[in-house]
Amino acid sequence: MRRRTRRRIALIGAAALAPALCLPDAALAHYVAEHGDSAGSPWRQPPDMAVVMLLVGALWLYVSGLRRLWRHVGHGRVVSRAEAASFAAGWLTLAVALLPPVHVLGESLFWMHMVEHELLMAVAAPLLVLGRPLLVMLWTQSSAGRRRVGGVGTWSPIRRSWTFLTGSLAAFTVHGLALWLWHAPVLFEAALRNEGMHALQHASFLAAGLLYWTSLLRGGVVGSGAGRGAAVLSLFATTMHTGILGALLTLGTTPWYAAYGDAAAAWGLTPIEDQQLAGLVMWVPGGFVYTGVALALVTAWLRDSEARTRRWESALPKEVGGA
Repeated sequence: MRRRTRRRIALIGAAALAPALCLPDAALAHYVAEHGDSAGSPWRQPPDMAVVMLLVGALWLYVSGLRRLWRHVGHGRVVSRAEAASFAAGWLTLAVALLPPVHVLGESLFWMHMVEHELLMAVAAPLLVLGRPLLVMLWTQSSAGRRRVGGVGTWSPIRRSWTFLTGSLAAFTVHGLALWLWHAPVLFEAALRNEGMHALQHASFLAAGLLYWTSLLRGGVVGSGAGRGAAVLSLFATTMHTGILGALLTLGTTPWYAAYGDAAAAWGLTPIEDQQLAGLVMWVPGGFVYTGVALALVTAWLRDSEARTRRWESALPKEVGGA
């Protein structure tokens, strides 16, 4: 049952990713028609090499750890092929979000910038968590190294901090604060003007997303009834507050971020139209992910309850007869 629930969550993330892969083409259609496929096209901008190195490094650590783990315990054991595929999909999502053309488009189109945020928090984060990267990457170490790292992880301050941060309330709060604070005009515009702040913004979104989905998947898939209830409640609450922010952007009549100026005009959009599209990206696809995962967890929860009830009912006559 837990494996089936994980597959459903991965499929929901993949369904959210598929349209995003086509978004740059839609955005570029008007630009190319107006300006031609010049050297300044977002497709032709060089990637940030620091981002490329981080992506390649993370992939190398995962693949190396997975090969050593499977050589030790057997192919597809401990970490399943589906979980490894989930990590691969999450890594691909990160690459789409952080490299050209999406990242370059996000500097002139607010709605594409919002696509980056949703890919990081609502698609890449759950897919990466499903891939169990901490366990896999630990296997890049020798057996002595794994024992040392494991010993650090059992150190009381670290264990308590991790338990607190991945608790339902703390993870929900961190996730919500990251979303709302970075969309405050003063911080959002600072990120647009400064590459360091921009990197910090994206790192914050990804870290908050990883904590949030770790909490949800631990409580909702492998947790107790109370843990599953907290996970479902957190998902519906996140759907509500992200929907509110998306609605404010969509229904607003004044652009929030002056730093974009008239950059969207090159793509056939007014500043307010660009903002409204950004709000819709947060409101609809983002809401689809959180609501879809909540429904998947509720379905798994009900099936587990039904299975327990059937087992109890089948055992009841034997107990009565024995009495």
